[in-house]
Amino acid sequence: MTMPYVLPRTGELGPPVPVIVTPTGVCYADPGRDRAGRDLDGLLWEVREGTATGPPAYTAELHPIRQCEAMENLLCAGCRGPADRGPDGMLWLIPLLGAAPNTRWEGMHVAIPPMCAVCAELAPRLCPVLGDGHVTLRVREADPIGVLGTLHPPPGRPGQPEPDALVPYDSPALAFVVARQAVRRLCQVTLTP
Repeated sequence: MTMPYVLPRTGELGPPVPVIVTPTGVCYADPGRDRAGRDLDGLLWEVREGTATGPPAYTAELHPIRQCEAMENLLCAGCRGPADRGPDGMLWLIPLLGAAPNTRWEGMHVAIPPMCAVCAELAPRLCPVLGDGHVTLRVREADPIGVLGTLHPPPGRPGQPEPDALVPYDSPALAFVVARQAVRRLCQVTLTP
């Protein structure tokens, strides 16, 4: 793992491309960019100005398109290979971010993809967030539940965009979200040493 797959590079941290809110949902003004920013289900993903240059941005949020690919296909966050699977489930490293190690992990919502065994060994030494504290989990089921993103109010409705809304996949509000992270619920979780 020379560069964690799901991390943006510093050159990719430009401002988000602005969106237009229409009665049917959100879109990018440029039709080409709009098509490129949508997944197979028509969900719009955040696109930023910039290019994939520079060192990894360890303190930034995960790259939206690469994070989505890794979460949808349960690929390793580090190398994009298959995530490690064993009798107790798939391997996940979750940063503590102020949580106690004895936190109840069952049913937790995560936007961090799983890992392979090799990257799980390296990641805490490379990533300052994991290096500050993490738990290693084995997860038997990781159900996709929705996306984290900016939820825009439909035209004519008062309110400001919600920058960190968790929008379920079955919600009618999904058309008005610019997704940044795919989210899964961890089930049948075992905390490992």
